[in-house]
Amino acid sequence: MLLAIDVGNTNIVYGLFDGEHLVHQFRVESARGRTADEYAVQLRALLDMRGVAPGAVKAAIVACVVPSLTEPMVRLVESIGREALVVGPGIRTGMAILIENPREVGADRIADAVAGFDKAQGGVIVVDFGTSTNFDVVTPKGEYLGGVLAPGLQISADALFARAAKLPRVEIAKPLKVVGKNTVHAMQSGIVYGYVGLVDGLVERLLAELGFSCTVIATGGLAPLIAPLSKTIGEVDDHLTLTGLRILYERNRA
Repeated sequence: MLLAIDVGNTNIVYGLFDGEHLVHQFRVESARGRTADEYAVQLRALLDMRGVAPGAVKAAIVACVVPSLTEPMVRLVESIGREALVVGPGIRTGMAILIENPREVGADRIADAVAGFDKAQGGVIVVDFGTSTNFDVVTPKGEYLGGVLAPGLQISADALFARAAKLPRVEIAKPLKVVGKNTVHAMQSGIVYGYVGLVDGLVERLLAELGFSCTVIATGGLAPLIAPLSKTIGEVDDHLTLTGLRILYERNRA
């Protein structure tokens, strides 16, 4: 099995692939103060919960956007007797990176772009709803063109809760109607439909500027909430980043 590790600012997602098939997935908190030994104990417990022996993991790939967690993840993989392939400069992506400084592109964005193009087989915009919401553009030739970074939905909501003294913390959920009849529904409407407007507005501007058609794919934790309300998102793939890591591993395992 291949262990794919996607380390984000909020969560770490572990994916276990048997060939091309994602057979297990685990999501845990990105705790910057946790040691490699603590992560190893946690991962072994998760594997045991699914009846997977650590020895069944034959290879591993890591994409990390939290620099302080890269080494713990590498050591975590070493604890099960394997060497991690880390997504970063020098890795073979099979994709031309057309931005000014390719080293600036986050590992998760590369994985999203690779998997998005593999899925769409043409121009694609991947919208990844994470701590930030990333819009990544790939040309019909399979070139990474660039993208947009916006504050994530949860960050935006947290800012509202923190700065408005009389407003309560509410669940981020689709409200009954756009016009809220109470404070909670009014806040939910502004948070959710306001963010849908942000997403659709940016995608429409991207499409107008690009001049070529694109499949729009959403991924990330809040994609199932926003995508059904969006007029520009065509499909949701919850496992897109992990799939991208699997493809990157296949392109580099020699």
